[in-house]
Amino acid sequence: MVSGKGGTGKTTVAAALALALATEGKRTLLVEVEGRQGIAQLFETEALPYEERKIAVAPGGGEVYALAIDAERALLDYLQMFYKLGGAGRALKKLGAIDFATTIAPGVRDVLLTGKACEAVRRRERDGRPTYDHVVMDAPPTGRITRFLNVNDEVAGLARIGPIHNQAQAVMRVLKSPETAVHLVTLLEEMPVQETADGIAELRAAELPVGRVVVNMVRPHVLDEAAVRAASGDHREAVARTLVSAGVAGGAHLVEPLLDQAAEHARRVELERAQRAVLEGVGVPSYELPYLGDGADIAGLYRLAKELRRQGVGA
Repeated sequence: MVSGKGGTGKTTVAAALALALATEGKRTLLVEVEGRQGIAQLFETEALPYEERKIAVAPGGGEVYALAIDAERALLDYLQMFYKLGGAGRALKKLGAIDFATTIAPGVRDVLLTGKACEAVRRRERDGRPTYDHVVMDAPPTGRITRFLNVNDEVAGLARIGPIHNQAQAVMRVLKSPETAVHLVTLLEEMPVQETADGIAELRAAELPVGRVVVNMVRPHVLDEAAVRAASGDHREAVARTLVSAGVAGGAHLVEPLLDQAAEHARRVELERAQRAVLEGVGVPSYELPYLGDGADIAGLYRLAKELRRQGVGA
């Protein structure tokens, strides 16, 4: 499961993670549950249907499949699986009953979405091997990830017996198993880091498995400590004279903007240092991914996947 505050790049991280896990002949399923078609946009393919489709080949011949889970279609599957409704289920859809059920009761919707993903985790081929080596979900944002994953416990408590109870319990066994991890994506900024810390606390309280923090869009530090202090003001006039004497193109009028940029970089470095300290305090290991100046295109996804592999993902 990959979650994160909006704007932190969780969909991009989920896609890169799927590629990294599919390396060396593995098969990974990348699941979308929010209906945004963000995965299709990243991989520059047409909108994903409610079926598993191969969208990429990872280094070493591995494959990445993708699935956009639709709650209505998942409910039809559920009705057929447990109640053998067949054509009656399709009739209910025409009458609007399915849309009513998935809209009026958000908890039901979340059960269907997580249940479909867990079915893919449990699925086996004829020879007994898992259909997928890994399943990666681009999950809802941090603010509602715990409720999204824990709703099956609530449903299991309401329905004490029968197929609904059994389905909810089976889903929770997968979600709380040692093979599951909820990774949280953040930037080195105050609000995303605080939301990440709060999300980790909520997941732990619900006994859901916290994976790693993925620090995304990390920018390189191009100035050493002495240069940071100089640009911040300690030796600003001396730095300006040195730039002019070195023949900086454009003359003296470029010196101040250059120093302003250096000072802004220095402030950014200090901010990131403070936020790293907050993340260290939550006691969760992390991955770091670089800022992609050209955006997260296909080439960028493979670059991020390679970086995740270098840091141990899928090893």
